[in-house]
Amino acid sequence: MSDTLRQHLVAALADAPSIPLCVAFSGGPDSTALLHALAQLPEARASGLRALHVDHRLHAQSTVWAEHCQRFCATLDLPCDVLRVQVDVGKGLGLEAAARHARYDAFAGKLHAGERLLLAHHRDDQAETVLLKLLRGAGPEGLGGMQALRPFAHGLLWRPLLALSRKQLRDYVDAHQLRCIDDPSNSDTRLARNHLRLEILPRLTRHWPQAVDSIVHSAALSRAAADALQAQWLAAFDVLRDPATDSLEASGWLALHPALREPLLDYWLHARGLPAPTTAQRQQIEYQCGARAGQQPCIQWSGAELHIWRGRLWAISPRSMIENNWHTHWYGEPLKLPDGGTLSLVDANTHLIEPLHVRLRQGGERIKPAGDAHTRELRDLFQQAMIPPWRRLGVPLLYAGDEIIAVADRWITARGKVIFQQAGTLPRWLPPR
Repeated sequence: MSDTLRQHLVAALADAPSIPLCVAFSGGPDSTALLHALAQLPEARASGLRALHVDHRLHAQSTVWAEHCQRFCATLDLPCDVLRVQVDVGKGLGLEAAARHARYDAFAGKLHAGERLLLAHHRDDQAETVLLKLLRGAGPEGLGGMQALRPFAHGLLWRPLLALSRKQLRDYVDAHQLRCIDDPSNSDTRLARNHLRLEILPRLTRHWPQAVDSIVHSAALSRAAADALQAQWLAAFDVLRDPATDSLEASGWLALHPALREPLLDYWLHARGLPAPTTAQRQQIEYQCGARAGQQPCIQWSGAELHIWRGRLWAISPRSMIENNWHTHWYGEPLKLPDGGTLSLVDANTHLIEPLHVRLRQGGERIKPAGDAHTRELRDLFQQAMIPPWRRLGVPLLYAGDEIIAVADRWITARGKVIFQQAGTLPRWLPPR
């Protein structure tokens, strides 16, 4: 039985000769089996086999686990880099999702160009994923489960073990007497995936022994259907999306068939680093697309906000509270703004001769842009420039004394132009995504 894994990997590597391989190594049984089996294959070693371990720093033993992974890799004569991350639960994603985001961000930052990141997901993981997607009301894309191969960072993400079972991997571990990390969180049935794995799937397989096979087969059919639809909704996406604002035309999106509408929305959200909505939230988005002119509907869910404004869909991360009395002095260094945006100078090697005062909008401010015969209210300028209402409170206002000399990098007064000409540069404002 222990040879099954090696034979499977030999066949998989035959389709990917000489491609650099990097294993996402948690130290658990599945990734231990994958890494150990690959280390026995000359073709894998010749491809520069290495491992990455992410220390989430969420458990008291996480440092011990990282040391275990490094020792294990040392016995295989393989390099292992430990990536320590900070899990941000402040965006409403929940601990599991936030840890996953932090982990994948860390992997993306360390993956070499053209390299494949190998994950040890197997067919039982696939069945759990499909059931979770089903319970969340997913369509063909979600029910297609995890893809074996997809673009990731500068290379590819590869799951070569989706055809093998958890038992086959554990048999390999037992046969080679490999030491593995036992993460107690894997037994916490308060977590949805663990509840499915430990409580629901065992009951299903007692009544339907072929349950996992059937779920995985349905996933393959759903993946084929999703791939067939993808060409259509990708073409629609190119038409509906405005590259300058990364917003979608609401009426055009709503006019699409649901089989195209849902994956297009998910694709757009995921590209912005945001989670997909539930079925109920999708229905609310569709309903609010018919809102009257002047209304500004906002649909919120864990980790995302979707606004409907001026006939378009706009998606952002949940906004943190902004203190409108925030202010600071600024010499031109990169300045992190309260809403997550950044204010800097176009030429990072320069600085302002005298500091400016940076404040946020209080309401009623006015500015006379250079070359304009009239003094304008910021409210009117924001509307004309299509700056969304939810972004306006975070726009930095630059003061010289008590006079506004610039609104971000959008409007600069004659006095402001002189100030920046003396510094030989201009301001640059990057709003949050």
